[in-house]
Amino acid sequence: MKIKGTAKGLLGTITMPGDKSISHRAVILGALAEGRTEISGFLRAGDCLNTLKNFKMMGLDYEEKKDRLIIKGKGLAGLQKPGKALDVGNSGTAFRLMTGVLAGQKFITKLTGDASIQKRPMQRVVEPLRKMGGRFSGESAPLIIFPGKLKGLSYESPVASAQVKSSLLLAGLYASGVTSVTEKILSRDHTERMFKLFGVKLKTDLLASGKYKVSLPAGQHKLRGGVKITVPGDLSSAAFFIVAALLVPGSKLTVKNVGVNPTRTGLLDILKKMGARLTLSNKKIVSGEPVADITAEHSALKGLEISGELTVRAIDELPVLAVAAALAKGRTVIKDAAELRVKESDRIKAVGEMLRAFAVPVEETADGLLITGNPGLRPEQNIKINTYYDHRIAMAAAVLALLNKKETTISDDKCIETSFPQFEETLRRVLK
Repeated sequence: MKIKGTAKGLLGTITMPGDKSISHRAVILGALAEGRTEISGFLRAGDCLNTLKNFKMMGLDYEEKKDRLIIKGKGLAGLQKPGKALDVGNSGTAFRLMTGVLAGQKFITKLTGDASIQKRPMQRVVEPLRKMGGRFSGESAPLIIFPGKLKGLSYESPVASAQVKSSLLLAGLYASGVTSVTEKILSRDHTERMFKLFGVKLKTDLLASGKYKVSLPAGQHKLRGGVKITVPGDLSSAAFFIVAALLVPGSKLTVKNVGVNPTRTGLLDILKKMGARLTLSNKKIVSGEPVADITAEHSALKGLEISGELTVRAIDELPVLAVAAALAKGRTVIKDAAELRVKESDRIKAVGEMLRAFAVPVEETADGLLITGNPGLRPEQNIKINTYYDHRIAMAAAVLALLNKKETTISDDKCIETSFPQFEETLRRVLK
């Protein structure tokens, strides 16, 4: 991808592809339900299509229509042994959630992914699943999963991770007894919300310690069919356009029907603290998820500290928030983000390299970044960015490239297809 920053603004109204996290979960729970599940707005991008393909290999029937995906559920006990290894591609979400499902099956499965997945830490789900009775060949991809008799577990997660929590709750559907997960900071709750759509009862508690606990009572061994799910637009995808509109003078851009689940809106809260002109309108609840239209206008931003709960609630958006920080007045400190080291790439390293390529003063720390912003940043040199095959690094670099008066070349941009195949087309459509 080559971009030259000659735009006079981002203007208009756009929609985003379906939320990636919710699309994964809709396929998984739809496959385990008894009856049909109708999904509107399913993300037809590499990661989610791999999840759909993997369940097809386990006997799932589905029908694709222009705007809907109809899944014919197999029930909790209806999956079949696949003829070959299941491959999640680049998706850590799919790997960890499917590990929880496969731990409860009566057949042996091999679960794998690309080179990035094979480097990512999977012991965070394998270890507690072993305590539930799960049986595995190792602790990372490729992983052999053997049949095991699962029992409930009360688990206190050392990291606030929706993937860990969801994996254990999915395994809990196959377990005897109660399964519960406690977190210091509430992670994304898409799984909990979707469980309720399928008739699964959960108990959630805010403990006296300030920790959050979600419990799956015993006997929850059936997911009802007949569920209709409308997947909202992906806030993580919208983040790139929101930040671009804030940074490029003359911009006013509206992104419609975006998911604004409060466990995901750290991005919006951080940007507002930075001085962003953001407006949310047409708020509603769709399939158990809050949705709104988000309008962003060019704004003068100021630096701040991002840490604790805000970091957790904006973990996927931190690369593009670092881009916002590069144009903000003063210093921005990103802390408590060590999780970025083990994403599709080492995102702390990748973001640091990207910012330095644009002459932004930045210091990497073990768990974050120190960024000295420059509101007048307008490079005038040809720049090449290494994405490390990470879709979020590629899209963040594209946003920063809008401020470069000369040409920015973004290498290996095909990685964007894992989450947002129409990214470049959409960006060029709103540039004026």
